[in-house]
Amino acid sequence: METIKVRSHQREEMIEITREVNNLLPETGEGICVLFTQHTTCGLTINENADPDVKHDMLLFLRELIPQYYKGFRHFEHNSDAHIKSSLMGSSVTVPFSNGKLLLGTWQGIYLCEFDGARERKVLMSCSISSKE
Repeated sequence: METIKVRSHQREEMIEITREVNNLLPETGEGICVLFTQHTTCGLTINENADPDVKHDMLLFLRELIPQYYKGFRHFEHNSDAHIKSSLMGSSVTVPFSNGKLLLGTWQGIYLCEFDGARERKVLMSCSISSKE
């Protein structure tokens, strides 16, 4: 089990962690890599990493769909929106790998989605190598 530490600098942002994950993969063999965040106000997702407008548009839509200060929210920390966004994104992603490389599509990257920053987050990474019989 590996731990990737991610530092956010804004309340909401998408931080690509694909390179960090690739650097920790086993150099040989193939299998599945599972990433999981133990936090309730951030999430993980896989999406386009070529055009930064995709990250902008995703965050814009989520902000408009679920504003931070919604009149019915009761949670005293004023981060109910972050909890909801985190649940929508999910707390884990699973990606196959082969010989030290994630098998992502051409335009895909792995993102930590921060919804209650700025702060340091941890992503747990576990890789299972499949046996060939």
